[in-house]
Amino acid sequence: MQNRNYQKELEKQIEKQQREGVMPSLLLHSCCAPCSSYVLEYLAPYFKITDFYYNPNISPKQEYEERREELKRLIAEMGLSGQVEFLEGTYTPEEFFAMAKGMEQLPEGGERCFRCYEMRLRESAKLAKELGLDFFATTLTISPLKNAGKLNEIGEKLAAEYGVKYLASDFKKKNGYKRSVELSAEYELYRQNYCGCVFSKMEAEKREG
Repeated sequence: MQNRNYQKELEKQIEKQQREGVMPSLLLHSCCAPCSSYVLEYLAPYFKITDFYYNPNISPKQEYEERREELKRLIAEMGLSGQVEFLEGTYTPEEFFAMAKGMEQLPEGGERCFRCYEMRLRESAKLAKELGLDFFATTLTISPLKNAGKLNEIGEKLAAEYGVKYLASDFKKKNGYKRSVELSAEYELYRQNYCGCVFSKMEAEKREG
């Protein structure tokens, strides 16, 4: 897992599509506007994208809603409204807390986060299958704080389970994260200081305290 170059794999997939003259459909799980900015800019020329905002981990509800509205605004202001379809999942924070039970004290980036990745990616794989889309993927690999290897491992496991292709990625590569920071400034996006859940918020407050 450690030796794979997910960015190279993604480039090869895009090259193959261009040779074949096809534009597959993609369900893109999006966590927030800043992370989605570069990913949408990068993928929109090559995929018909359904942008799926499914994040039951985000607390409080006001934060969840603010991130959702920023993502919708970004899609419109990037001129992608006709090309990218926005789709919101069900906001069920109680399901996130049930999943995290017993893991509340674990540090950020550990098993609780891996389960959270799987929760969101599972819903994405399931929906991609239901909608008959070609691929599913997530913007989460753009973050330097997220484990891209683990995300891709989970994505590929779910792809086999649901019978829908997973688009491997490591969007932070090729200055992807840097570009997302530039686009966030350009569109004056709200940039949160924590991943989303109440546990990451507490860790952020400790760091800044």
